[in-house]
Amino acid sequence: MQTVDLLLAAGWLAPVDGRSSYVVDFAVAVDRGRIAAVGPISTLEGLYAPRERVDLPHHVLIPGLVNSHSHAAMTLMRGFADDLPLGVWLKDHIWPTEGEWVSPEFVWDGTSLAIAEMLAGGVTCFNDMYFFPEVAADAAIAQGIRMVAGMICFDMPNAYADSADECIDKGLALRSSLVGQDRVTTAFAPHAPYTVSDAPLARIAQLSRELGVRVHTHVNETLDEDPNSVSTYGMTSLRRLDSLGLLNDRLIAAHMVHLSDDDIATVALAGSSVVHCPESNLKLASGFCRVDDLLRAGVNVALGTDGAASNNDLDLLSEMRIAALLSKGVASDAASLPADEALYLATMGGARALGLGDEIGSIEVGKRADLVAVSLDEWSSQPMYNPISQLVYTTNRSQVTDVWVDGYQRVREGSLVDVDRGDLLRRAKRWADQIGK
Repeated sequence: MQTVDLLLAAGWLAPVDGRSSYVVDFAVAVDRGRIAAVGPISTLEGLYAPRERVDLPHHVLIPGLVNSHSHAAMTLMRGFADDLPLGVWLKDHIWPTEGEWVSPEFVWDGTSLAIAEMLAGGVTCFNDMYFFPEVAADAAIAQGIRMVAGMICFDMPNAYADSADECIDKGLALRSSLVGQDRVTTAFAPHAPYTVSDAPLARIAQLSRELGVRVHTHVNETLDEDPNSVSTYGMTSLRRLDSLGLLNDRLIAAHMVHLSDDDIATVALAGSSVVHCPESNLKLASGFCRVDDLLRAGVNVALGTDGAASNNDLDLLSEMRIAALLSKGVASDAASLPADEALYLATMGGARALGLGDEIGSIEVGKRADLVAVSLDEWSSQPMYNPISQLVYTTNRSQVTDVWVDGYQRVREGSLVDVDRGDLLRRAKRWADQIGK
């Protein structure tokens, strides 16, 4: 028998491999951080001698969830300026507060709190955009989560950099410092077309092409974005991005709630990915993403939470449910975004958007062992007919019991591993006491 590090035996397994929705009484063998085998429990028991075995008879085992759009450090502004229109929320509350308080310490504490919340809810990889990304990357490394660190870019001077070019230079230095680091990679992260001018966007486009690096930005989040873009640049945001060389298969476009039929066709032709953030869009009354139309056009769609300042949580299981329900309402079609497809958006959709589709997003031999066990042994998840339907429509993040990243257990029986919960809460309170004065 072959010795492996870990054998996970589950009541149900959702591989998200394009072949089967779910299988019953299956196991996953893990060795050296990767998936060594997937098969019936009885078969793998006869082939592998694990150093550790975990039995999950009442659980569905799924790929780690991918939060494809986040501002992790903004957990420190959770609930700070609620129930306001996006423009007022951003310009009158968030930006002034960031100008006063954002620092490396702020980013470390906020990102650490966010990572704990995400891991506990089954998120094993997140795509982030915020100031001091090198600090956020260090927090991700320390807590053992997978991350795409956004090389943030703004025209306006801020606590991180005095100019867009300085932002880009600092981002490139961060990228160089992460060479050889498996779990944390980088993407260019120009905040939005309305906060970054043509010259830095063109520089980012050139670097993205030369280095093969993704570009993560907000696009078409508000109703007035395109009219303002036409007034300033003579073209819509998407057309401007295209003219600058950014509309391609490396683009990760967050929100995209105001799209014409031509926009959808253009995005599909370019091969860009869209990150749907349903809860944030609803809370800020930004609009409704046409997910059904995007998928029908062949666009890769992922899910994101946005920041906790506008959501107010980082719960991707909840995003799956809201996304599925909202798509049905927007499309006037109860068959729109079924449970299987909602799970795909939260796993493989995100992995593909981030350029990690060969490494994570599904339970397949050779991929990284980013795995999540969700208990279905709850009264609210019974009786059991279809575990994927139950996962999407009935479960909540309190039912996440165990989480592995690269085969390392980060959540065990509902508790975070090697995380000082009391210290995180004390730091969060200290920031609330200062910011809330």
